Amino acid sequence: MRSAEPNLLLAITTGTAYALQVLTTSVYGRTDQTLKYVLLALLVPSLFVIMNRWLLRRQNRSPLPLVHRDAPGTAIWALIFPLLTLIGAAIPVFVPGYDYGILVVIVGVWFGLTVQSALAARKT
Repeated sequence: MRSAEPNLLLAITTGTAYALQVLTTSVYGRTDQTLKYVLLALLVPSLFVIMNRWLLRRQNRSPLPLVHRDAPGTAIWALIFPLLTLIGAAIPVFVPGYDYGILVVIVGVWFGLTVQSALAARKT
């Protein structure tokens, strides 16, 4: 049985937490901003992956995976992304009624980074 790629698992867990964060933001945030939250959730990670790939090519660099097999401590540090995303998902529940668009953008960049890490690990 083949083991799952840790960078792919990191992207999946961060994506699941990101979906929960968009859901709680849409339910407990301002109700007139739901479409904005969903569009931000779709656009920010995809634009991050595309634009960061372009920027790294201009700098003659390649993206690196966040979790390396030869450095097991990187897996512990990579757990920060889903953990902070889950904390961000809890904020609208305890402080409802505000516009949380910037929170969706920040977590979208984190999710885009984990997706880029999974893509980089697949190539190596």
